[in-house]
Amino acid sequence: MNTLVDDAKQHGSAVGLSVDRITINGGKPLQGRIELKGAKNLVTKAMVAAILGDTPSVLKDVPNISDVRIVRGLLEVHGVTVTEGEEDELILDPSAVETAHMADIDAHAGSSRIPILFCGPLLHRLGEAFIPDLGGCRIGDRPIDYHLEVLRNFGAIVEKLPSGIRMSAPNGLHGAKVSLPYPSVGATEQVLLTAVLADGITELSGAAIEPEIMDLVNILQKMGAIITVDTDRVIRIEGVDKLDGYTHRALFDRNEAASWAAAALATEGDVFVGGARQAEMLTFLNVYRKVGGAFEIHEDGIRFYHPGGELKPVIIETDVHPGFMTDWQQPLVVALTKAKGVSIVHETVYEQRFGFVDALVEMGASIDVHKECLGGRPCRFGQRNFQHSAVISGPTQLHGADIEVPDLRGGFSHLIAALTAEGRSTVSNVGIIARGYENFITKLELLGADFELEG
Repeated sequence: MNTLVDDAKQHGSAVGLSVDRITINGGKPLQGRIELKGAKNLVTKAMVAAILGDTPSVLKDVPNISDVRIVRGLLEVHGVTVTEGEEDELILDPSAVETAHMADIDAHAGSSRIPILFCGPLLHRLGEAFIPDLGGCRIGDRPIDYHLEVLRNFGAIVEKLPSGIRMSAPNGLHGAKVSLPYPSVGATEQVLLTAVLADGITELSGAAIEPEIMDLVNILQKMGAIITVDTDRVIRIEGVDKLDGYTHRALFDRNEAASWAAAALATEGDVFVGGARQAEMLTFLNVYRKVGGAFEIHEDGIRFYHPGGELKPVIIETDVHPGFMTDWQQPLVVALTKAKGVSIVHETVYEQRFGFVDALVEMGASIDVHKECLGGRPCRFGQRNFQHSAVISGPTQLHGADIEVPDLRGGFSHLIAALTAEGRSTVSNVGIIARGYENFITKLELLGADFELEG
């Protein structure tokens, strides 16, 4: 189709990083097979965990996405040697870990929030850590104050400076009792990465138990950690004196799997998602079937397809695992514009996750966003004037438009909308999508999408 896509096939580059706009001729079903790599939400944290080991770690199925490159750069400025092994494999050697300059950290971090998770491991290895001001997708409040309070509980001294935050641990880190007011994935990761080498026992209640968290626990156990996960969201960590490196194949990216599944449904297509597994997709698969989508479970992946007939409206309430993931609702909303009737999506994880629907409305969707908790139980956003419930009326036919990507998952939803719309759409700022979707341009071509790229 063009040299950018050809180069991606030959060299495995993440094309989306060098592309600003994509023009899509919609109305063509996506058909074919794509392959998944490791989950963005696990791989980047596994890379940070390598700092804790006394010997090198080997991480397999690493996706070629910009978030991985950001973490690699941050590791390297801290003295960690990162080399590429066999296909999609990284070897991380922390033997020469060192303090990095704030300017170097800031330059490599960009808008990523991952530097906050470096703090515990660096405090163990070096006795100090620095982090710049942190960014991230504009989907809601992700304050780092709770991360800092957690680190204080472990014995860290936190100093806020004009250029960022400096932490030190002159007396080392010790076990703590931590209770999360909400099962935050990031805060749970912070506790795990800090507690494994802390002196004594750490008890974390209200923990997140997402599959990516459990895979991080698996990695830390391979390194020598002692971690117990109870059924009541309580995790207990017995600190050990040392950890070794690990060899681990990362969990597949279930968010990307759901995104391509939604694209297959919205475009009335048929997509085989290689590497997807049923167990981690259980809740999504139930909703997918209720909407009217079909799937087949195979040993090497899952086939997602539109079986014909009308799609059905559903009521969805996002929640922490094992509930319906917040990252799943945005791509699926596009398919719900084709369902006959009224669907409701109640977002309970991030309070500002419906900004992406403005573009869908411009394209002809009938979507109203409300401040009330609709479709289910009241949530923590109900009395705070956040527009966190969406009512989608259908079926509607989307038409082409010029739209701009607001965030990672919303951006992929815009791609799906353009693929299903009548006429031509130009989607700009698509580089954001490359943060979490490996070679998505190449995958679009493999699935038969009709598009053109602009630098």
